[in-house]
Amino acid sequence: MKVSANTLKWMLRFYPPLFFQRIWVQKFEKDFRGVNVKINKSIFNINYNKSIFGGTIFAASDPFYALLFDQILRIKGFKTRVWLKSANIQYLKPGKGNLYFKISISETEIAEAVKALETVGKFVKSYPIEIYNKEGMLCALVNNEVYIRNLFYGEQNTIAY
Repeated sequence: MKVSANTLKWMLRFYPPLFFQRIWVQKFEKDFRGVNVKINKSIFNINYNKSIFGGTIFAASDPFYALLFDQILRIKGFKTRVWLKSANIQYLKPGKGNLYFKISISETEIAEAVKALETVGKFVKSYPIEIYNKEGMLCALVNNEVYIRNLFYGEQNTIAY
């Protein structure tokens, strides 16, 4: 569904898998070209070492490239299926306090996806996410592989399982 950036921000703020892990969408950029996310350290997401649980950090990175591409392509008139195909993470420093990341999708990256969707019918590419603490120290590196299928290109709209 097409929604405004503000509506999607508030929907995700109270979406239980993000809300209970204290993952907070701060802002979506105009036309969904980017997002700012904060991972709040709390009693709900700390581990034995009093740092943010690695699963929370990984979960925070999960939905955003797919959501951004989905909304951008809907605005452009595409009917797509978008999902995170694979991901990996490297934990570099413990998240002893709140963590932050920003994702931006450039016009070149959008054009690359559009071209593939119009010619091949699908687009698969990996995108990095750098997660920082308040002091600007890099705490985690995530690599998300996004899969986009153009449903107008011939895929039947069926249940995947």
